[in-house]
Amino acid sequence: MTSPQQPQPQPAPGAQPMPPAVPAPAPSAGPMPPAVPAQPAPPQPAPVEDAGTMMLQAQPPAPAPPAPAKEAGTMMLQAQPPAGGHPEPTPLSAHGPGKEAGTMLLTAAAQPPAPPHPGPVPQHASVPQQQAPAPAPAPAANWQAATPGYVSPIPVRPTHLGHALAAEWTKIRSVRSTVWTLGVMTVLVLGIGVLVAVSVASMSTVGDTSPLFFGLFGMLLGVLCVLPLGVLVTSSEYGTGMIRTTLAACPNRGRVLTAKALVFFALTFVVTTVVTGLVALTDNAMISDISRVHVGAGEWLRSTVGIGLYVSFLGLLALAVGSLIRHSAGAITLMVGVVLLPFVLSMFMFADSLEGVRNFLMGYSIPNQLTVMYGNKFPFVDGGPSGWQPLWIVMGLAAVALGAAYATMRQRDV
Repeated sequence: MTSPQQPQPQPAPGAQPMPPAVPAPAPSAGPMPPAVPAQPAPPQPAPVEDAGTMMLQAQPPAPAPPAPAKEAGTMMLQAQPPAGGHPEPTPLSAHGPGKEAGTMLLTAAAQPPAPPHPGPVPQHASVPQQQAPAPAPAPAANWQAATPGYVSPIPVRPTHLGHALAAEWTKIRSVRSTVWTLGVMTVLVLGIGVLVAVSVASMSTVGDTSPLFFGLFGMLLGVLCVLPLGVLVTSSEYGTGMIRTTLAACPNRGRVLTAKALVFFALTFVVTTVVTGLVALTDNAMISDISRVHVGAGEWLRSTVGIGLYVSFLGLLALAVGSLIRHSAGAITLMVGVVLLPFVLSMFMFADSLEGVRNFLMGYSIPNQLTVMYGNKFPFVDGGPSGWQPLWIVMGLAAVALGAAYATMRQRDV
């Protein structure tokens, strides 16, 4: 490469051009390239005028092998393409065999400066800089695939009902609603049962009333504590969205509902049976002397275990209603109405034409069924269940409601 030359004046028409061997250099330009290929002298540095000149001066050319000037000009044209978006200037004429090379040098000097490139300056003007290809993204790490034959230390075994029972037991014993509802029920049943026994013991006689009957008054209020707990076992998960996590861990919805019912029933039965047993012992010890009724094994079983079963199945009915409605306040209100509304409505039916409806509502109301389980019934009630019949009735209602809850849980989305 050589420094750019100044354009020579055009000869007149018909005049002989100057021989290429003795070109006359311009006063302000650098040395002209020799006509005969020879070892050129190092060019004098010229002021940097533009980007093309800077690129030419940055790397002094190495001695090129003898080649025609046309091929050298072509090489120069290929090495330095014009800047993007700028039209190529009109090449100026040159005399002699180096016309193409001189034209290229003048064209490079006449180009406007290119915008600065953020990358490093190329080492040679004739070799364009190549950008290194971006590294291919590494595949996602799969440590199990990278280690064939890997066996997880966590045992993999099929799930069953026991896992669902363990999960529901963890839930029901870790929430505050269980402690509050069962705790309040225990206080009410024990406290009211003992207070009633103390007040009745001061009487001279209770006639043919069983000493165990006086545990009814505390249990009437204790039932109202079990019902909300049964509703909250299912409805609270729908309200908080926890049911999605439960069904994701155990997609078998029938298993989930069965586990909830079994855990709730077992917990309620144990607590209720223990509390009613303590009340029965207290009442019998304080009132048996003034009662003419001898309490047998049947009465003991029905007043303790029977009451525990009855209250537990009534709680299962509330659990099924909570699963059907999926709203805590609505389900609790409905269950309180089921317990109290028939008895309250029957008290306002004074007409003789409504006597049959009144006896039916009063006889099959929850308070009267509890009274029957304690060995008595209301004196103003004509008809209704007797013996263990209240337990079979509530068992049938709970089974129907649980079947409806199971079918609804399978059909509806969460």
